[in-house]
Amino acid sequence: MDKTIRRFTSLDEMKRDEYREWQRLPAVDRFVATAELSIGAYQLKEPNVSTRLQRTLVRLKQPER
Repeated sequence: MDKTIRRFTSLDEMKRDEYREWQRLPAVDRFVATAELSIGAYQLKEPNVSTRLQRTLVRLKQPER
C-alpha cells in the first residue's frame, strides 16, 4: 500500500489522480475491491449479512490463448 501524502490544488485534480491509481491496479484487484465495497454497503443496510455473496454477480470470459 502506497502511503505517500499528496497535496492537490483542486478536487478535480484529486479525482483524476485517484482514477489513475485505480487504473494501475490489475483487474482482479479492482474486482475484489468492488466486491468488498458491495459487502460493506450490504452490511450497513443489514448488519447480519453473510460475508460471502450468495450468487455470482458477473461471469468474466477469459480471452482465448
